[in-house]
Amino acid sequence: MNNLVQHSRPVSTGFKVDISRGERIGSVSSEWFLRPDDERYLSLSELYDAVKLRAHRAHARTVETSAVRVEATRDNAQRLALIVPGQSQPMAPTHWSFGQLCSLVGAPSTYMRQLPAPLAGINLQHGLLNHRAELVKTLETGDGRVELRAVTGPDYGRIWDHELVSAVMNIAGNGTGDTIWKVPGVLDWATMTHNPFVDITKDTTTLYASDRDVFLFLVDDTHPIEAGRLPNGDPDLYFRGFYAWNSEVGSKTLGIASFYLRAVCANRILWGTENFEEINIRHSKFAAHRFAHEAAPALTRFANSSPAPFVAGIRAARERIVARNDEDREAFLRRRGFSKGETGKIIETVLSEEGRAPESIFDFVQGITALARDKPHQDTRLDLEAKAKKLLEQAA
Repeated sequence: MNNLVQHSRPVSTGFKVDISRGERIGSVSSEWFLRPDDERYLSLSELYDAVKLRAHRAHARTVETSAVRVEATRDNAQRLALIVPGQSQPMAPTHWSFGQLCSLVGAPSTYMRQLPAPLAGINLQHGLLNHRAELVKTLETGDGRVELRAVTGPDYGRIWDHELVSAVMNIAGNGTGDTIWKVPGVLDWATMTHNPFVDITKDTTTLYASDRDVFLFLVDDTHPIEAGRLPNGDPDLYFRGFYAWNSEVGSKTLGIASFYLRAVCANRILWGTENFEEINIRHSKFAAHRFAHEAAPALTRFANSSPAPFVAGIRAARERIVARNDEDREAFLRRRGFSKGETGKIIETVLSEEGRAPESIFDFVQGITALARDKPHQDTRLDLEAKAKKLLEQAA
């Protein structure tokens, strides 16, 4: 029987990992690549203060679309401003809110941005006067000038970015190592060792916020979990991680993804990911209620949960032998909807990486996820990963 251990004491050095297994996920890497320095934060408290301050300065109101006035600003004929009931000053739309406004009235934003401001204003005014929904919800903020941050439907259920950050702080403290949850370390490619102990800088941080969203990624990489052995006898080590995102101005849903992984490289790709789970909450009328009763508790449950079910599932998959010869292997995969070509590639991949043909469910899962990593099209990749996940769950 495989030895399954969670390290109750934190490791003091890095640990070797095998990233050829599991899924490769690039969601965090995309955030890391696109964020400028002023959107990168070095602690959860710093991130919270920034998004809380902008919420404190913001004001939401629901107004009749026919009462909104669009005009070119007096001091700059190339810029638009909006005047809404209850706000004495003209509001300058952000790039994002201008696009929302165009979408609301059915105007192509790319084209509207190319028009002179007076002409764009005439078109937007016509759209607002004839908007069938009659009401819109605005989010305004004042910091030197009054700015329109968002324009949404009247039933938009706003979850503030600081509410998500606060929920994460409840389990992760400052996110810098004061609890088990922290900004991740980095994989050393030369030694294939994941080092949890890396200084948090603008380049290594995974705590982000822009004027339209927030995104954060934390791990418990000082308490690796041993779930069996690699072919060479080394322990197969995992650690827990999660990332979460939100937009209080409507650019994305609120979401939380939790998983186990083996390493994070310098450009923040997640390697060897297993047991990926995701919660999404649309900003509908009852979004705040769902966040309080679904997402936040789910985050707490994951943070405080034992890895035993995950480890037991891995053990069951390793121990359950489903194929002992080539005929068994092909039949096993074909019965589960894999094509003849995919079947051959899965078997060949396991043979190449493990030094033997697949026998257990775990072997086949690793072969399927390896095949998925090489697929250029996301839909195909996700379909294969879903099949692998279903197969692993059936073994538990």
